Amino acid sequence: MGRKLFGTDGVRGTANVHPMTADMALRIGAAVGRHFRQDSKGVHRVVIGKDTRQSGYMFENALTAGLTSTGMNVLLLGPVPTPAVGLLTPSMRADLGIMISASHNPAADNGIKFFGPDGFKLSDADEAEIEALIETGVEPAQADNIGRAKRIDDGRFRYQERVKSTFPSDLRLDGLKVVIDCANGAAHRAAPEVLWELGADVIPLGVSPNGANINEGCGSTHPQLAAAAVAAHGADVGICLDGDADRVILIDETGQVADGDQIMALMAARWAEEQRLRDGVLVATVMSNLGLERFLTGRGLRLERTSVGDRYVVEAMRRGGWNLGGEQSGHIVMTDYATTGDGLMAGLQFLGEMCRTGKPASALARSFDPVPQLLKNVRYDPSVAPLEVASVKAAIADAEARLNGSGRLLIRKSGTEPLIRVMAECEDEALLLEVVDGIVAEVAASV
Repeated sequence: MGRKLFGTDGVRGTANVHPMTADMALRIGAAVGRHFRQDSKGVHRVVIGKDTRQSGYMFENALTAGLTSTGMNVLLLGPVPTPAVGLLTPSMRADLGIMISASHNPAADNGIKFFGPDGFKLSDADEAEIEALIETGVEPAQADNIGRAKRIDDGRFRYQERVKSTFPSDLRLDGLKVVIDCANGAAHRAAPEVLWELGADVIPLGVSPNGANINEGCGSTHPQLAAAAVAAHGADVGICLDGDADRVILIDETGQVADGDQIMALMAARWAEEQRLRDGVLVATVMSNLGLERFLTGRGLRLERTSVGDRYVVEAMRRGGWNLGGEQSGHIVMTDYATTGDGLMAGLQFLGEMCRTGKPASALARSFDPVPQLLKNVRYDPSVAPLEVASVKAAIADAEARLNGSGRLLIRKSGTEPLIRVMAECEDEALLLEVVDGIVAEVAASV
């Protein structure tokens, strides 16, 4: 059976609109509880974290009802970063971890992400089986076998200690002035506290969540706020997280932005020097810039590309036994330390390199010159299949022919929003603009 509810990172959509309704969350909770509780013996646990969206209360309660109805005991972490759920699921010997978040999306959206007992995100096969249970329904537990729910007050602190343990013990952040933009999201307490405890002079932004302002004009999708703060305060660096803190974008002292590709390039080169980069391989998606691939090749390293989505990066890393990967959007995965992308951990890796080398952020945040890349999105009605329209296919074929040998083209549906993403890379920026705009125009006309 294929997946209908699940996208590239769990279930996501506008709150109170299918599939992100309280009723569906209850059914999802029951289905996933039954999937991970195949027997009637022993203690079965699930940990649930959430970001700061107002709708998180609704989904937390609905999921808890569904899970406890199948005999699962629910441990509620409250607002914590997504990587905290990946960490605490195996640490607390849970069968399942759930994060309620729509990541970088606006506050009106929400989502449900799942982690298996090993702390890694679920496979496509698991998600397909869960969808089948949602469709057929599940038999609830007997009255004497209903699960319990309990609040866990120290989940955030456990996570913070784990994050700090990844920073070199012989280094401190004394003397570094760091802007940290938490996007009014899940890390609004954890990130500033970790940086302060390691010695940084912290300038916090996006640390006043009200349920409706997550990612609003701040965070990794709006780095302009942090860039302005870096300039205003004369800061050494800015770190921008998204709403659930699993991705990071950096700002150097001049206000320039460094995306995930630049962060991965720096880390891969450094880890390779220390003989820590397994097999000399960095894993990234098809969206990563061609300049990153050239940078790695020039150092005798290899880029392994995957489909878009950090879960596919992690799956490839686990298959190959590799330990560093991520996405241009800022998911940086270090399986030596975490089971999923962790924006704060990645930011600390960068700060550690600043401390070790004594170099400014601007000297470390641009390891390679990116090949000109253009990405445009076209919103579409999910009932329409624009990529099957003949005129759109013809425009894509024409663009591929024009780019042949001089660039590359990638057209795909977003896994989290009803968007067609049109991306191309080419040294000839005029040609780049022509081919992308041509495809965008045809897609827009078809919807």
